Amino acid sequence: MKKILIALFLMTLVLIAGSFFVTNETKQEKVNPSPTGLNIADKGSDESSPSVVTENLDTPWSMVFLPSKDLLITERNGAVRLVRNGQENAVQIARVPGAYEVGEGGLLGVTLDPDFEKNSFVYFYFTYSQSNGNTLNRVIRMKYTDGSLGEEEMVLDNIPGASNHNGGRIKFGPDGLLYIATGDAQNPSSAQDTESLAGKILRVTPDGSPAPGNKFNNRIYSYGHRNVQGLTWDDEARLWATEHGRSGVLSGLDELNQIDSGKNYGWPEIQGDENLIGMETAKKNSGNTTWAPAGAVFYDGSVFFTGLRGAALYEAVLDGTSVMQIKEHFKGEFGRLRDVILGPDNMLYVATSNMDGRGSPKKGDDKIIKINPSNL
Repeated sequence: MKKILIALFLMTLVLIAGSFFVTNETKQEKVNPSPTGLNIADKGSDESSPSVVTENLDTPWSMVFLPSKDLLITERNGAVRLVRNGQENAVQIARVPGAYEVGEGGLLGVTLDPDFEKNSFVYFYFTYSQSNGNTLNRVIRMKYTDGSLGEEEMVLDNIPGASNHNGGRIKFGPDGLLYIATGDAQNPSSAQDTESLAGKILRVTPDGSPAPGNKFNNRIYSYGHRNVQGLTWDDEARLWATEHGRSGVLSGLDELNQIDSGKNYGWPEIQGDENLIGMETAKKNSGNTTWAPAGAVFYDGSVFFTGLRGAALYEAVLDGTSVMQIKEHFKGEFGRLRDVILGPDNMLYVATSNMDGRGSPKKGDDKIIKINPSNL
């Protein structure tokens, strides 16, 4: 009897120990998920770690929150998707007529009219092909009503385009005017031509007319740009822009510029730290490394911008118009990153770009990832 009691006691200890270890393995998996295999966020998440908002997208390029807190997403193939607040599926609600996905072109930027709650206008920038084979870009606007988009209205047409260097970022500034980032359309000299819309940041009224006060009495706000893909304003209403530098074997010299009206930002005459009278040197450049910077947003004293080839969320810590430090976040964890915006919850929302033909897609790509900037 004594031996039986001892055996039963030992078996009980084994069962208790086994239960303890199984429970802790499960907790360990939940607390430390793989950063490249993020799960859709639980409703009760404490938001201390990055979480996936939606996934299985095809090359998302730009995002904007509606007043309802629903999220609009453009895909380069021409699709416009909607993520309802609190839901996970990105439902296609429209295709932009004529959007032509070629190289780096396609359906690119999206933004809301400052008077959206009165006029319901959503603006889109996209690449299209003419019947003669020429590639161009245009900006249109469409009315959004209860999950659908109406007929298009032309805002600005005949922006030079090409397979690469189409720019594409559009945003309304604090002045209520529309800023449009264009690329040099693989024709570098056009960036210095103040009669060409290529290689510029344009400033127009909501209907596309030249904004009052533009230096050249046309739509040009700044010039000498190679390929701007990020626009944001700091807390003093100063405009900042990210710009792709040289490519190929000598890839590098990507730029973060602080933009002023009428200024010349040098491409293709100066690069990196070079100086030339009448031209602006970048506030910061990537040197011999490559950021391939895209979307940008200002938050709490820093400009956050995404890196495509750099595969990181970069943070430029500002002191006035000086860049004090560039920090790298999530280097290599999510692959290529295309856009970043600030949500109504003061969270950063980042779009991956691993389906753009230059990435290495993983399960669920592409994704929109929510990040708490307070934890960076």
